[in-house]
Amino acid sequence: MSGATSHPGGSPAGAPGNTLVVAHRGDPYRVRENTLASFRSAIAEGADAVELDVRLSRDGVPVVVHDPGLKRLWGVDRAVADLTVAEIREASAGGVPTLAEALGATFPTRVLIDLPEPDGATARAAVATVAGDGSVDRVYWCGDPAALLAVRADDPTAEIALTWKRSAPVRAGLVAEVRPRWLNYRFGLLDRATVDRAREAGYLLGAWTVDSGRTMRRLLAMGVDAITSNRPGTLRRAVDRAAAEGGER
Repeated sequence: MSGATSHPGGSPAGAPGNTLVVAHRGDPYRVRENTLASFRSAIAEGADAVELDVRLSRDGVPVVVHDPGLKRLWGVDRAVADLTVAEIREASAGGVPTLAEALGATFPTRVLIDLPEPDGATARAAVATVAGDGSVDRVYWCGDPAALLAVRADDPTAEIALTWKRSAPVRAGLVAEVRPRWLNYRFGLLDRATVDRAREAGYLLGAWTVDSGRTMRRLLAMGVDAITSNRPGTLRRAVDRAAAEGGER
């Protein structure tokens, strides 16, 4: 990909106040992460997009949970992959939604699906669920590179945010295979030179996971296109302030 980028909302990339507010697993400081209530809270707080994690139940249903097991959030020391979707519902008292339920609860807000494991089966099941729901145009993807390659194989038109966690440059061969629209960096890796290189190459640029107001302001000043945060309301206010200040200049 090369040439000038435009923001998903249609405005120029890097325009003041144009940064997407991406709610990390919903609104987890207010409501338990990766639940329908958390997604609704994030949207009410002004999120432009909701990020959620997908794993596969034993019977092949994409469910929304970050950890491999249910211990941290639900107090049940069982692996998601060892349980059917009915057993996951029972173990979480209905708290773990299916991907289809999450898509329904977030409509029409954009959804960033994170595939945390290098598992092609999960990626393929998630792509099929999104297509069956009619949500292809509002969903984009991040996560493990192997999973993103499976997304690309199943959906040549998928909008992908290539997740990058290392200080080394993003591998050119991986970029060529994944064909991302976004480069999605751990926030501490971003500086002005990295932003400028991404912009010159034609990519939209995301940063994750940002909860400090100071870091939000630093990234907004750089003109990143999306910030993922556990505090979507705080980030919404920071983006709106940046827009107001930019309009006053």
